[in-house]
Amino acid sequence: MKRLKCLTLLGLLVSNISSAEVIDRIVAVVNNEIVLESDYALLIPKMENSTLIDESMIVDSTFEKMRGSRKVQLDYLINEKILDSEIKRLNLTVTMDRVDQEIRDMAKRNNISSEELLKTVSQEGISVSEYQSFLKTKIERQNLIESEIISKLRITDEEALVEFLRRNKNARISVNEFSLAHIFFNPKKNGHEAAQKRAQLALDKLKEGNSFESLAEQYSEDPNFSAGGVLGTFKTGEFLHEIEEAIARLEPNQLTGIVKSRMGYHIVKLLTKKMTVDSKFEKEKESIKSQLMETNFRRQMKIWLISKREDSQIRINSLTD
Repeated sequence: MKRLKCLTLLGLLVSNISSAEVIDRIVAVVNNEIVLESDYALLIPKMENSTLIDESMIVDSTFEKMRGSRKVQLDYLINEKILDSEIKRLNLTVTMDRVDQEIRDMAKRNNISSEELLKTVSQEGISVSEYQSFLKTKIERQNLIESEIISKLRITDEEALVEFLRRNKNARISVNEFSLAHIFFNPKKNGHEAAQKRAQLALDKLKEGNSFESLAEQYSEDPNFSAGGVLGTFKTGEFLHEIEEAIARLEPNQLTGIVKSRMGYHIVKLLTKKMTVDSKFEKEKESIKSQLMETNFRRQMKIWLISKREDSQIRINSLTD
């Protein structure tokens, strides 16, 4: 009887193991992390409640497409394993105390108690332990993403302005004050052709890497020459039209080519400029910067994941959609 009981238990154990193998078939291996068939089963209810899906992990598709595509789901699961592997490698794991603090902070931001927040979560069909586990993972991944990607992103006011002008074709922008330096070549000295040749010689030396200031000292024929060829600061419309036109698209410290004016030939360096921009830009600037940051983040996230995939050992078993 004992032997029979043992055989029965053994049979049940073998049966359970066999059943587990079917349910938890290994779909992919990512470094030392495995993606199981049961991970799909766990993902499906999460897709029904997007609260538990980290959409930054869907870099090559959309949440809606993910719902119906086993391939997109596998990409998501592999990306998760890559992040989890990096979190372990960089020792970015957090404690449950940190998770509890996050819950308290979230509750405070929403002017409710922690108990009320967790009750709301439970009403959405998510257990407290499941939500805590999700938050723990999310905090760890946010720490990783902040360190590896977000901290390296920068959106300047100039980039925001370019995007604003792209969206608003009729927006007005103008330079209303600028300061200049120049190297001047006087045609009164041996004529226009000779002056232009001297200007070309100086321009060639600038292209070879010689400093503008030293070449101004050496070559400029400005009778009122000052150190570095500095001319001063001017309002729009106060200076030679040909030179204002030549510097219109320059950024500070950039040079023109050879500019001909009624005075002679110039190579001009824009030192500073102040611009007047459509007042609408100031109202929209932060919103534009935020949108550009989001776009850049998704692009850099994709690049980062592709790079990590190339550095990882990934084996995918047969996949059916």
